[in-house]
Amino acid sequence: MRKVRQHIIVTGGAQGIGRIVSQELLNNDYSVSVFDIDGEAMEELRPHFNQRRSAFFVTDVSNEVSVRSSVRAAVRKFGPAYGLVNNAVYEIFKPMEELSLDEWNRAIATNLTGTFLCSKQLAPHLRETRGAIVNICSTRAFQSEPNTESYAASKGGIFSLTHAMAMSLAPDVRVNSISPGWIDVSALKKQSKAKQELLSEEDHLQHPAGRVGNAADIARMVLFLMDRENSFITAQNFTVDGGMTRKMIYV
Repeated sequence: MRKVRQHIIVTGGAQGIGRIVSQELLNNDYSVSVFDIDGEAMEELRPHFNQRRSAFFVTDVSNEVSVRSSVRAAVRKFGPAYGLVNNAVYEIFKPMEELSLDEWNRAIATNLTGTFLCSKQLAPHLRETRGAIVNICSTRAFQSEPNTESYAASKGGIFSLTHAMAMSLAPDVRVNSISPGWIDVSALKKQSKAKQELLSEEDHLQHPAGRVGNAADIARMVLFLMDRENSFITAQNFTVDGGMTRKMIYV
């Protein structure tokens, strides 16, 4: 019989990358608490997850009271957390002149402040278990397309916050980030939103790796960074983008 590993919390774990990260952690014998603001998405996902080793908590990561409540409930369920995957995200892409302050603030609050709040509330547990934090950053922290100001700013903040927390929580807790490139999650949404995008040969071949990425590519890196055997890795960002950010493009 395989021994169940430690407890890991995944924010934004009901859809997209977070959904596959949560599933792969379960497949590798971790217990998983899913924090997500979308209760409908969690209810759809619940029957497909191991009932004994998973739990779901409606959580607004931008609200410290909500985060604190969910952390307490998750710890009561599975014990102190060994790992935290900060994946919750709010995306809005529109011209800067049309982006409202409320929309800007929501992106920063969810993506960046949410990463801080969840890490803050879980820090004592992670110190106790000598655990790990993995923050989901983005290649958009380092390069941009038009109309991505709030998203890029929040992800740039996550990049910096990662190495800051790694210093503050050392040596008890390792903190790293992953920067995904083009990851196709179009079908990994709740039923009312899921619609598989049609990817062209050109879409795939523009990547040096020869294909568009998928959520499992990110989940495998999360598993690697959570593994205690990789205890010498901290304060680093890992770009998983099929080589695109190193490709010279001439028009």
